[in-house]
Amino acid sequence: MVREFAASAACVEVARALDVAAVIDKHVPKRDDRGPSVGQYLLIAALNRCLAPRSKAKIGAWFETTVLPRLLGVRASQLSSQRFWDNMSRVDEHAIACIERDLAKTAVTRFGLDLRCLLFDATNFFTFVDSFNLRAKLPQRGHSKEGRANLRIVGLARLVPADGVVPLLHDCYAGNLHDSTTFGRLVDEIVRRCREMAPAVENITLVFDKGNNSEDNLAMIADAPLHFVGSLVPTHHSELLAIDRDRMKRLDKAQLPAVWSYRTKKTVFGVERTVLVTFNRPLFKAQVKTLRREINKRRRKLERLETALERSARKVGGKKSTMAGTRKRVGSILSGRHMKELFVASVQAGRRGLPKLRWRFNSKAWKKLNDTLLGKTILFTDRDEWTDEQIVRGYRSQSHVESAFRGMKDPRCLTFRPTFHWTDQKLRVHALYCVIALMILSLLRRKLAQSNISVSLARMVERLADVREVAVFFHDAAASSPRVRTVLSDIDAEQNKMLEVLDLARFRAA
Repeated sequence: MVREFAASAACVEVARALDVAAVIDKHVPKRDDRGPSVGQYLLIAALNRCLAPRSKAKIGAWFETTVLPRLLGVRASQLSSQRFWDNMSRVDEHAIACIERDLAKTAVTRFGLDLRCLLFDATNFFTFVDSFNLRAKLPQRGHSKEGRANLRIVGLARLVPADGVVPLLHDCYAGNLHDSTTFGRLVDEIVRRCREMAPAVENITLVFDKGNNSEDNLAMIADAPLHFVGSLVPTHHSELLAIDRDRMKRLDKAQLPAVWSYRTKKTVFGVERTVLVTFNRPLFKAQVKTLRREINKRRRKLERLETALERSARKVGGKKSTMAGTRKRVGSILSGRHMKELFVASVQAGRRGLPKLRWRFNSKAWKKLNDTLLGKTILFTDRDEWTDEQIVRGYRSQSHVESAFRGMKDPRCLTFRPTFHWTDQKLRVHALYCVIALMILSLLRRKLAQSNISVSLARMVERLADVREVAVFFHDAAASSPRVRTVLSDIDAEQNKMLEVLDLARFRAA
């Protein structure tokens, strides 16, 4: 008999440190003691999202292949999809807020999280909620960040500390709402949550992306006991983009290799702020490489279209392209970012009134793009006393939460989708245990990082999940029944170090 051991045991250990099941049961008690509690069901759902996301109908079969039945005292036969639905239906919005508040406070106190720098970001996930399901208000059509405009989407915003990217606050919102609207609605709650979790912490800096910018939002932050570091839409500040790189100073090579900055003051959203124009050489090279690839794609497509139109014009008979259709096709070819700037294309009437394509690459536009926008980011902050290095590093920490969001779209572990839920209440509960799953894995990775084991969430789960518990049966002719000895599968040096750091030997079967 072979069961997955290390990943399950590690996640259970963190869940116990957080008191996940007990906290949920505190706010959602069951009226009877039959079967697992609501907290146990939601914990199992969170653990499944951590390790091997499945639909509710398949969780029981997965559960049986792990050591979780022994560690949690729950039988796989108790994990039918109907029992999950029944227990999820008990959790309302108020309970979700209380559960998250208690778990966040426990995470901060027991794991010693540093709250001096907090990161806010939002994304959305596509769902398969039917277009004619009018009961669900959260799934709406909007700008899908996964390019699924044909599906209804649900927004998810999160607040995490730069220290470990552990979610401390989340908000599930309608997919047609803009990120800045959600951010403005949550500023007061962010302040309240910070005071609850760490009343002694002062000078908290909130880091957010340009999608959350608005005059009202910045005014709310100014009125709150928060500092901020954000970014500006570069194309809205052409005079800053025009600053020559020769006027920039190189930042500390040890902290920020190949980064230059230009510091100034500018009135932004009605208030004078410290503004930093940065040039990142690796980013510049990556953007140039990406754009050249896209440019070459467009060249080939335009050449093929041009040849096809010329060939069609020489033929007698057959279906001919129209002026409107050709212009639409050219527009589609040049629909990518910057492509309309970099190509000059026109469709004119040629022989017999048939469309003729003329195009050229705009070298001047390409040079201007290289000299102004590429590789540059414009940051702004009220942290006037911070050095350029502190401002850049503070903003860069946001990449951690963006990476965590990408992880929630990874089908191997932690994935938010597909949801398999059709009501707002179930979608909110689904978001809750997905956030709990991220909290467990983030704290687990943080513990490994403190011992100089630096791995991504996906690799951490993969390496731990490969450590299995194997029951070996020995047959002795003199004995009435075979003897059983439980051992671990072969492990390498990295896995062995992980097991030692996490102290997982104590979870082995006797």
